[in-house]
Amino acid sequence: MSFGNLKVFNGIQEVLILALMMVTMLVIFYVDIEFTYKVCIAVFSVVVVFLSTLATAILRQQKELRERQVKQI
Repeated sequence: MSFGNLKVFNGIQEVLILALMMVTMLVIFYVDIEFTYKVCIAVFSVVVVFLSTLATAILRQQKELRERQVKQI
Protein backbone atom coordinates (compact mmCIF):
# COMPACT_ATOMS: atom_id res chain seq x y z
CA MET A 1 0.00 0.00 0.00
CA SER A 2 1.53 3.22 -1.01
CA PHE A 3 0.05 6.61 -0.33
CA GLY A 4 1.42 8.89 -3.01
CA ASN A 5 5.18 9.02 -2.66
CA LEU A 6 5.01 7.61 0.88
CA LYS A 7 5.46 3.85 0.80
CA VAL A 8 4.06 2.38 3.99
CA PHE A 9 4.76 -1.35 3.67
CA ASN A 10 7.56 -3.37 2.16
CA GLY A 11 6.78 -6.10 -0.38
CA ILE A 12 6.15 -8.98 2.01
CA GLN A 13 3.89 -6.90 4.26
CA GLU A 14 1.87 -5.80 1.24
CA VAL A 15 1.36 -9.39 0.13
CA LEU A 16 0.28 -10.48 3.61
CA ILE A 17 -2.18 -7.60 3.95
CA LEU A 18 -3.63 -8.27 0.50
CA ALA A 19 -3.98 -11.97 1.33
CA LEU A 20 -5.77 -11.08 4.57
CA MET A 21 -8.11 -8.78 2.67
CA MET A 22 -8.85 -11.43 0.04
CA VAL A 23 -9.56 -14.12 2.65
CA THR A 24 -11.82 -11.68 4.48
CA MET A 25 -13.78 -10.91 1.31
CA LEU A 26 -14.15 -14.61 0.52
CA VAL A 27 -15.42 -15.32 4.02
CA ILE A 28 -17.82 -12.40 4.02
CA PHE A 29 -19.37 -13.09 0.62
CA TYR A 30 -19.09 -16.84 0.02
CA VAL A 31 -19.05 -18.67 3.35
CA ASP A 32 -22.40 -19.55 4.88
CA ILE A 33 -21.96 -18.46 8.51
CA GLU A 34 -23.95 -16.15 10.76
CA PHE A 35 -23.84 -12.43 10.08
CA THR A 36 -22.34 -11.76 13.51
CA TYR A 37 -19.30 -13.89 12.70
CA LYS A 38 -18.88 -12.13 9.36
CA VAL A 39 -18.89 -8.74 11.09
CA CYS A 40 -16.36 -9.95 13.65
CA ILE A 41 -14.05 -11.26 10.92
CA ALA A 42 -14.30 -7.97 9.00
CA VAL A 43 -13.58 -5.93 12.15
CA PHE A 44 -10.64 -8.17 13.01
CA SER A 45 -9.07 -7.76 9.58
CA VAL A 46 -9.54 -3.97 9.63
CA VAL A 47 -7.92 -3.82 13.07
CA VAL A 48 -4.98 -5.92 11.90
CA VAL A 49 -4.43 -3.67 8.88
CA PHE A 50 -4.70 -0.52 11.03
CA LEU A 51 -2.32 -1.82 13.71
CA SER A 52 0.24 -3.00 11.17
CA THR A 53 0.15 0.40 9.46
CA LEU A 54 0.52 2.15 12.81
CA ALA A 55 3.39 -0.10 13.89
CA THR A 56 5.22 0.41 10.60
CA ALA A 57 4.85 4.18 10.84
CA ILE A 58 6.08 4.24 14.45
CA LEU A 59 9.08 2.06 13.63
CA ARG A 60 9.96 4.27 10.67
CA GLN A 61 9.79 7.39 12.86
CA GLN A 62 12.02 5.79 15.48
CA LYS A 63 14.52 4.81 12.80
CA GLU A 64 14.60 8.38 11.44
CA LEU A 65 15.03 9.76 14.96
CA ARG A 66 17.97 7.42 15.63
CA GLU A 67 19.57 8.40 12.32
CA ARG A 68 19.26 12.10 13.20
CA GLN A 69 20.76 11.48 16.63
CA VAL A 70 23.69 9.62 15.12
CA LYS A 71 24.32 12.46 12.67
CA GLN A 72 24.42 14.98 15.52
CA ILE A 73 27.13 13.06 17.37
